[in-house]
Amino acid sequence: MGLTTDRAAPPGDTEASPASPPPPSPDDPASLKIVPVRHYARWAAAVAVVVLLAQFAHGLFTNPVWEWGVFRDYVLSETIVQAVGVTLQLTAYAAVLGFLFGTVLAFMRLSRSPVLQTVAWTYIWIFRSIPMIVQLVFWFNLGALYDRLGVGIPFGPVFWSVDSNTLIGTIGAAIIGLTLHQAAYSAEIVRGGVIAVDQGQLEAAAALGIPRLRQIRRIVLPQAMRAILPTAGNEIVGLLKGTSVVYVMAIGELFYQVQVIYGRNGRVIPLLLVATAWYVVLTSLLTVVQYYVERHYARGADRTPPPTPLQRVRRFVRDLRAAAAQRGGPVVPLNLAGGKR
Repeated sequence: MGLTTDRAAPPGDTEASPASPPPPSPDDPASLKIVPVRHYARWAAAVAVVVLLAQFAHGLFTNPVWEWGVFRDYVLSETIVQAVGVTLQLTAYAAVLGFLFGTVLAFMRLSRSPVLQTVAWTYIWIFRSIPMIVQLVFWFNLGALYDRLGVGIPFGPVFWSVDSNTLIGTIGAAIIGLTLHQAAYSAEIVRGGVIAVDQGQLEAAAALGIPRLRQIRRIVLPQAMRAILPTAGNEIVGLLKGTSVVYVMAIGELFYQVQVIYGRNGRVIPLLLVATAWYVVLTSLLTVVQYYVERHYARGADRTPPPTPLQRVRRFVRDLRAAAAQRGGPVVPLNLAGGKR
């Protein structure tokens, strides 16, 4: 804030009464008049942004090319809803299996065994180097490489075998490809979280005689989750959108079904808008889940976290009811932050 001095003395105050305090000196900081700084450039930028947003929203609702009627017809259609279910299934399977496998790989890299370290490092290096779509096509054509898969003695007889195309269908190949690809990234995320935990705590736990597995389960992972969750949330959101790559395997997920529909009726823009709307909704739900999971694991570091949006709404409603119940008393202004102004 800028400060200016109002040096004009009010008339009639030249002689102060004995009971009144002496007039402030012009050099006294308490007598300075506080004038807030005007951010004219900031206001101009805000106005420009609002105008651009308004223009975009106006075009979004008035441009006939968007064809909102077609959007309304398909956004909740049975075909699209089923495709959303397939997308969620692929995301859930790949996320759970990928992070489980990635956790194993992370601890292999952190182990003192050079063999386990080398195997884990090589796996992560290879699967992060190959594009996901190439991996998916490879697993989709696994039957051309191995026509039968079996169980037996390594380099010896096979006791039981099955046709690979029967064992691994199209959905199975997609889940395997997404899982193995996701595991390579998840391993590095988990490893980074584990490294972030102070090693002194493990030494203290070992001095107390706590078994190694319990150290990891009760000491390392709860603290590592604070570092893992933000990046893991980004990975799951990316995985949700990355499932659209399985369209090369003709799996009926969201983007593939949208392509099929606009290939028949030629309504490309509104159907792409349908896919966009569903991806935004699903990503928003995942973001909300990530927020509450992060909040849960942050309790050890922040014992007084700020209220959640839902808690703020509940407090706002409760304060409104309390204010309405006051009869004859002044109504105190309220805000959503929970405080009283």
